[in-house]
Amino acid sequence: MSMNVGGSQGGLKADINVTPLVDVMLVLLIIMMLVAPMLQKGVDVKLPSAANTTDKPDTQGQTVVGIQANKQIFLNSVPVRQADLQTRVTDLMASQTEKVVLIKADEDVDYGTVMETMDNLRAAGVEDMGLITERKVRVGGN
Repeated sequence: MSMNVGGSQGGLKADINVTPLVDVMLVLLIIMMLVAPMLQKGVDVKLPSAANTTDKPDTQGQTVVGIQANKQIFLNSVPVRQADLQTRVTDLMASQTEKVVLIKADEDVDYGTVMETMDNLRAAGVEDMGLITERKVRVGGN
């Protein structure tokens, strides 16, 4: 509260100054707009491309297994060994009703590593698996 110095009214001013509040909120909004895309990065892999793909909306509770070109495996962006993958997925899936895992494998990873990962996921009780790919760009209108 502040006092009104000029004029015939000599009382207190009861208006709230919201300008500093608006300034702080705008700064916080800008920070969140810059940081949010960085938080969704996940594991850095070069995805293979496919022409027949469907878009799946990102949800907060989805489970993603990433496999880098050097065969390093990640479970929701946390590094995990292939031998520990089954137990970690089993623990993670115990609290989820929909047992779906998305596999995000680098295009340079050999087929055997992806199949071994899928076998471990199936042994962990995963009911449905999906492969994440890049959409193939069509050239020349074909």
